[in-house]
Amino acid sequence: MKYTQLGRTGLKVSRLVLGTMNFGPQTNEADSHAIMDAALEAGINFYDTANVYGWGENKGRTEEIIGTWFAQGGGRRDKVVLATKVYGSMDRQGETWPNHDRLSALNIRRAVDASLRRLRTDYIDVYQFHHVDRRTPFEEIWQAIDVLVRQGKVLYAGSSNFPGYKIAQANETAARRGLVGLVSEQCLYNLAERRAEMEVIPAAQEYGLGVIPWSPLHGGLLGGVIKKEAEGGRRASGRSADALANSTVRAQVQAYEDLLDKHGLAPGEAALAWLLTRPGVTGPIVGPRTAEQLEGALRAVELELPDEVLGGLDEIFPGPGPSPEAFAW
Repeated sequence: MKYTQLGRTGLKVSRLVLGTMNFGPQTNEADSHAIMDAALEAGINFYDTANVYGWGENKGRTEEIIGTWFAQGGGRRDKVVLATKVYGSMDRQGETWPNHDRLSALNIRRAVDASLRRLRTDYIDVYQFHHVDRRTPFEEIWQAIDVLVRQGKVLYAGSSNFPGYKIAQANETAARRGLVGLVSEQCLYNLAERRAEMEVIPAAQEYGLGVIPWSPLHGGLLGGVIKKEAEGGRRASGRSADALANSTVRAQVQAYEDLLDKHGLAPGEAALAWLLTRPGVTGPIVGPRTAEQLEGALRAVELELPDEVLGGLDEIFPGPGPSPEAFAW
């Protein structure tokens, strides 16, 4: 496994991030534990989750699965850089009770203690704001985080799904308070979705945040979906099925698969390897449902894409271009 610093921090993390969103809804506890063991054995030390994972009536279940894995001992917790998120309501019935969601100081305090109980740990390495809260000023948010840092419950703060101007606003507010501010940003970023290159990634680089792309295969669209359909395998669903209904997108994906087939490259591995070449990227989040899917992701770390392939990928999925030129000419 290869490692890098998380943004401007001294924290060393693996170039792949283990996403756990499938643990519970798609993967049972025993298999989830096996995947986490395999990831740790392979050198992945950065594990990402969120308090709402498990979804619906099972919100919090994913954190509980990670907690029972930590409880097995063997140095698991000490070896892992643990990231979780706060924002969504944990209420399991109907309407959300006031102050049970978003980023008020009250909800942050309540949510972090609940996450710590489920995760069976006494600290969270990277506590991430899952979405922008337009109703809560950053002065209040940073006051709450400062208390948690002083208590030893949180070490670093990160963001997720923030636009560039909110990254700037958050860190300028933190700087005025003498705080570290955001150290990472999780954003939707992959070959088929490159809008983050316009503002989010430049802002992250300017303020020293590590970029952690989520959905690196764009919901399976970049994982060889057309070939799998032709061979009678798993059919596209969700985001990838919606995208393939567009004839232009389908032609792009076909060209993408043909290019990689020509070079003997697996689409999913190539899509991850491409992200690892991008400026500012710490590592993409991979969310395996099975141990076999984890093995494929691990191969991407060692994969070096030839210049011909990199050029071909840019032709098929052109980015917006550098900022601010992308906005002006």
